Amino acid sequence: MNNPVDIDIIILSYAKGPKLRDLTETALKTLFDSESPEKIRFNVVVIESYKKAEKYDFPNTKTIYPKEKFGYHRYMNIGIEMTQSPYVCICNNDLEFHKGWASEILKAFEEDPHLSSVSPACSIHHPEHGVKLHSGVHYGYEVRNELIGWCLFFKREILNITGKLDPKFKFWFADNDYSMTLQKHRLKHALVTSSIVDHLESQTLNTKRTRERRRLTARERFYYEYKWEERSYWSYLWKTKRLK
Repeated sequence: MNNPVDIDIIILSYAKGPKLRDLTETALKTLFDSESPEKIRFNVVVIESYKKAEKYDFPNTKTIYPKEKFGYHRYMNIGIEMTQSPYVCICNNDLEFHKGWASEILKAFEEDPHLSSVSPACSIHHPEHGVKLHSGVHYGYEVRNELIGWCLFFKREILNITGKLDPKFKFWFADNDYSMTLQKHRLKHALVTSSIVDHLESQTLNTKRTRERRRLTARERFYYEYKWEERSYWSYLWKTKRLK
């Protein structure tokens, strides 16, 4: 009998209250129910980002409470460094995993050995944007089309080429930066439309105040423009200073 394939799952939680903690637990339940443990073994790290949250270990996971200041990429790097499986999946907590989602991704990797990174399809989001489920493997890097920031599944070996996720992206534009990094290094990415993971559209983020969300969005956009669109460093500093 073959050993199960190990997949490291890194989930960012924001358990500010019972409702948001339940959101993470729903994601975990659907995750563990989605595949046979004889074939696929999920090694799950939950990173709790709400600093005032009471210590609570999510079932069947390693739950950690980082002391470091929050940053989506920074926290994901912590989870990645704690794990060692050949496959890594970084996720939001507002997800529902369908049966066989990971098996379909592994099948795509097997059929195309040069494929380095994938996203599963969302049965809510993608049909609304003209992408049919079970319509094959769609290659590309477009954010919210082929590349879905709420669930990114990649071969760990690509980190030897790209390095760690850029910790300066604290939340917004993290998926855009990931897309540009893959393109820079000519690493193939695709949407696997037979792999279904539904996104409940930023249930955690919607708890943040509008003013805070706008400030975070602007700051991340300015850094993205500096890093990838050749805006001057002084322009980046001036714009971010105005946000303070």
